[in-house]
Amino acid sequence: MCGIAGFIDDTLNGSQRNETLENMLVAIAHRGPDARGVWYHDELALGHNRLSILDLSEDGKQPMHFNDYSIIFNGEIYNYLEVREELKKKGYKFKTGTDTEVILAAYQEWGESCVDYFIGMWAFALWNNTTKKLFCSRDRFGIKPFYYIHVGTKFYFASEIKALKKTSVFKNELNEDHVSMGLQLGWNHLPASTYFNSIESLPAGCNLIYDRGKIKINTWWDINTVQTNNLSYADNVNQMRDLLFNSIKLHMRSDVEVGCCLSGGLDSSTIASVVGTLYPDKKLKAFNVFYEGEGAVDERKWVKEVVGKYPSIEPYYFSPSDDDIANAFDKAIYYADVPLAGSSPISQYFVMQLAHQHGVKVLLDGQGSDESLGGYMHSYYRLLADIMSKQHWASIWKEINVHASTQHFSFSKKVDLFLKSALSLISDEQKLYALEYKRYYPFLSLEPRIPFRLLNKKGSRLNNFLYHLNKTTLLPTLLQFEDRNSMAFSIESRVPFLDHRIVEFAFTLPDDAKIYQGRTKRILRDSMNGILPDAITNRTDKKGFVTPGEIKWLRGPLKFLLDQRFDDIPFLSAEKSKLLIDEFKAGNNRNANLVWRLVTLKYWMGKV
Repeated sequence: MCGIAGFIDDTLNGSQRNETLENMLVAIAHRGPDARGVWYHDELALGHNRLSILDLSEDGKQPMHFNDYSIIFNGEIYNYLEVREELKKKGYKFKTGTDTEVILAAYQEWGESCVDYFIGMWAFALWNNTTKKLFCSRDRFGIKPFYYIHVGTKFYFASEIKALKKTSVFKNELNEDHVSMGLQLGWNHLPASTYFNSIESLPAGCNLIYDRGKIKINTWWDINTVQTNNLSYADNVNQMRDLLFNSIKLHMRSDVEVGCCLSGGLDSSTIASVVGTLYPDKKLKAFNVFYEGEGAVDERKWVKEVVGKYPSIEPYYFSPSDDDIANAFDKAIYYADVPLAGSSPISQYFVMQLAHQHGVKVLLDGQGSDESLGGYMHSYYRLLADIMSKQHWASIWKEINVHASTQHFSFSKKVDLFLKSALSLISDEQKLYALEYKRYYPFLSLEPRIPFRLLNKKGSRLNNFLYHLNKTTLLPTLLQFEDRNSMAFSIESRVPFLDHRIVEFAFTLPDDAKIYQGRTKRILRDSMNGILPDAITNRTDKKGFVTPGEIKWLRGPLKFLLDQRFDDIPFLSAEKSKLLIDEFKAGNNRNANLVWRLVTLKYWMGKV
């Protein structure tokens, strides 16, 4: 895990080139505090801040060179040992114990198709001195970031936006569509655009080729939403267990200590329990943040269930004070490079801080499970819509009643569930999210417009919904905060559920393997039978990474955010913004999430 930065610019002299690259690397020094390396070749400049995880020796320094190729790389190739063995059989010899060298050899052997062989997370730029082309690639889910500016023949790229702000080609003009989308939907990331018109993002699962001033982007991986398997449910459960165990084994490869986040929910508890099963004699530090008092969020009783079953797990807890929250806010928003979509990124910031204080450099986290296995309650609307389309009315009412019983719904909530499911029957994902987007227009927006386009994928409505969770609507934003918060403390955050083999397998499953009779993530729960504590397996409440922040913090340590002026944002209605804030100050919590996004947007705009 590192920070990369570089450019191709033939207009700079030697001192300008050196100063620009140094400024870019200093801006993202937190991503790699262990070493810094630079390399220049004609108009090409490559820079690297190293966080040493594999092969801690000097052999692992970057930029790294292999025959006629040079690379800067951020991420991990978890199956690098297996790929290296395959390459050895083809006659390749290796000088280091790094996955970086494996990428270089794999590129020499397979060219741009080398990425098909990798299990991992990455963003890299690889210079081919024979063809004079720069080959850039981003992993399947965009776990690792890659931003760039392309102007004429100039091409600048980096791991974070703040590095590109140090260049002469950056223009500080906001992308109003992106800002509006973040405000109204909480999406801080789209496949290609960013909050700045001048900066683009390489989409997940894409390669970029820079060739003599021109760039070409192609998609090298995508999720298949229609492929199915013919296994029995019991065999699918076994397959799920095997894939997850293998993924976590690969994600445990490290030459430094590995810890984990442990919220007490199904996903993080699964990861911790599998590690405890695979490595019963290996201490695993686990980190949890909780809040007491009004709006309490305290999952420690669930954490203790896991720790009680696996004594090798050492839990560490932290409960932030109001002063901690006030002090962390400015830092979290600086590292994020974007407005905070909610208060949960601050909790995540505290988790990473806690892990750093206890000497952990690699952390396992549970991102990606909900988006492939149907963990969110909104998944029910699509599931029921699919049942409605088949006119299986008995099945519909059975599923609604079981779900309502599990979640303790009132009759009115059951009716609401039915109506929203019916809406999902007659509307595709684009229309559903457009309705959600427009919902805030009466409050704030001056010019209604829909800045996103969700393709209608083939397959079930549930798979279509999950596809967009992975690719557009939610996971990219979560992964952006995951990366920035972890790297703020020079921690490599790993997400075993985003092993692409697990995701591809999940999309071959029938819908009832994911959601069935009131149970979300059914196959995950059943695959962990006997491994997870029963109390965790049987949890039916969906907490997410919640905090009391959107209400309690805005009336406490962050109340200064409410006193900002909103009459200088040209694309918002100052009158409606003020009315929204005044209603919240008067005690109306109905639009607390929107208030949070509005005030943090304004604060962030004052920093850019």
